[in-house]
Amino acid sequence: MSEHALEHGKALPSLVPARMDRLPWTRFHWMIVVGLGVSWILDGLEIQLVSLVGNVLKEPETLHLTTSEVGLMASVYLAGEVVGALVFGRLTDRLGRRSLFIVTLLIYLIASGAAGLSWDLGSLLVFRFIAGMGIGGEYAAINSAIDELIPSRYRGRVDIGVNGTYWGGALIGSAVGLVFLNKDIIPIEWGWRLCFLIGPVMGLFIIYLRRHIPESPRWLMTHGRVEEAERTVDDIEATVRRQGGELREVTDDEAIEVVDYPPVTYREIARVMLRDYRSRSFLGFSMMVTQAFLYNAIFFTYALVLKSYFGLNDSSVALYFFPFAIGNLAGPLLLGHLFDTIGRRKMIFGTYALAAVVLFITALLFNAGVLNAASLTGLWCVVFFFASAGASSAYLTVSEIFPIELRGQAISFFFAISQLTGGVIAPFLFASLIGTGDNPPRGPLTAGYIVGAAVMLAGGLIAWFFGVDAEGKSLENIATPLSAKTGATRFQGPTPRIPSTDRRSGRHSDQEP
Repeated sequence: MSEHALEHGKALPSLVPARMDRLPWTRFHWMIVVGLGVSWILDGLEIQLVSLVGNVLKEPETLHLTTSEVGLMASVYLAGEVVGALVFGRLTDRLGRRSLFIVTLLIYLIASGAAGLSWDLGSLLVFRFIAGMGIGGEYAAINSAIDELIPSRYRGRVDIGVNGTYWGGALIGSAVGLVFLNKDIIPIEWGWRLCFLIGPVMGLFIIYLRRHIPESPRWLMTHGRVEEAERTVDDIEATVRRQGGELREVTDDEAIEVVDYPPVTYREIARVMLRDYRSRSFLGFSMMVTQAFLYNAIFFTYALVLKSYFGLNDSSVALYFFPFAIGNLAGPLLLGHLFDTIGRRKMIFGTYALAAVVLFITALLFNAGVLNAASLTGLWCVVFFFASAGASSAYLTVSEIFPIELRGQAISFFFAISQLTGGVIAPFLFASLIGTGDNPPRGPLTAGYIVGAAVMLAGGLIAWFFGVDAEGKSLENIATPLSAKTGATRFQGPTPRIPSTDRRSGRHSDQEP
């Protein structure tokens, strides 16, 4: 039998999903978490270091940039993330998860390191754009791989916890910046260049670790490589047994039958997302945009708020970032397991709604003038303790609720939309609400905070009414693969809905109730 077992249209049964979901937690899964989860640490590191490096790059001893050119550097990195997500998101669905999470990390490592060798603005912008492409591609490839390799009962907490480690990277970036950008420790002309090398140094170890992470057996199964998928699971099970894991037997009625399926076209993606899964697309769009709006609105203006309304200097503002980031990191790590136990919809609504309520209270207290810099930062920590877990669940949601054949592209589409809306509109809007002078009026910014709270509450309500109870379920039971043979799938939990057939293409599509 050929490697591509389905090339003649033969339907073959596979126990790959059932075997992967019944695995116990072992060191193998920790390797996946560390090897793949570092992507968010690197992104947080990059964003924070660049925000700190910006002021240094305006000095004559460095690149002598203007304020607008520093802002352009951040915008170019963001644009690179969007382009990278769209390009590599499609490639990860076509070529596989493993190939792309190696390639995208290499692109980031090389480009970020090269940025430290920049000789002028033009070269710096090119390298930052390419580095952003690498990180943007990581979001699609890594979220797909993690969700497809982690057993269903652990998937929520792992995905949410990993996404939350962005703030661990931001904390590392802040700590590094305090040392490397201190003129009394490292000469100014060298400090900023060394900052761009921190990520690549971390990534060299991760490249080695990723070489031992297998291709997603689920991706192999749905792309005609059924025998290779079974062999990959055999190897994973052998590793799990060596590490002390005990495996229950799987039965034939847990099998899925897959048939040959051509590469997914853009037309079919539009059909699946805008017709067959339109309510899920609305859910993904709403969750991603609302969390991005709140995050970028406050994160990119918190320094301006502390300086404008409370008179803090730059060094003091940098110290206030640490508790802010710790609150963001703690939320996903401490609340993540509840998304697997209490459930997705309840926890998403709860985290979004609690963040909205605390932000609304913060707005009122801020307007009344009863807060100082410390108490405002403390309230922000509470807001983002909940909001950070909710934001991470947005990435989990868009990864779970679409068929595997277009999972990477779905993640990339919603990531791009959230970055363009929340990343572009929110910072500009909130920065314009901050007044000028020593004691600017608080009313406009208060109104902005109330709008942010309303937006977050709306996202939570949409998740409550349109959300999917995905906790503990196989991915194939949440969204039937397009390559699944009609009526031939049976998994743990409720029987999947029967796919319909697109009469013109002859392809199957899972209809929402």
